[in-house]
Amino acid sequence: MKKFTGAARPTPVLLAVRRFGGWLRRRYRKVADGPPDAGMSTAEYAIGTVAACAFAAVLYKVVTSGTVSGALSEILDRALHAV
Repeated sequence: MKKFTGAARPTPVLLAVRRFGGWLRRRYRKVADGPPDAGMSTAEYAIGTVAACAFAAVLYKVVTSGTVSGALSEILDRALHAV
């Protein structure tokens, strides 16, 4: 009969969990640091926002012009009076 010395030998499952935990910590640190050009996304979002606002302004001008406004009101009148 073997005598218990207090320090049990780790099981293969425990060793695998420890290895995975170490890998997970290293992976988290790598992702948390971010890519070297992390500031680029902010500039890209700013340019995209300005472009979207410019497109919205052009679209607003087109929709509120006399020709388009008249065509839209004519379509609406035809739809309401088509009983």
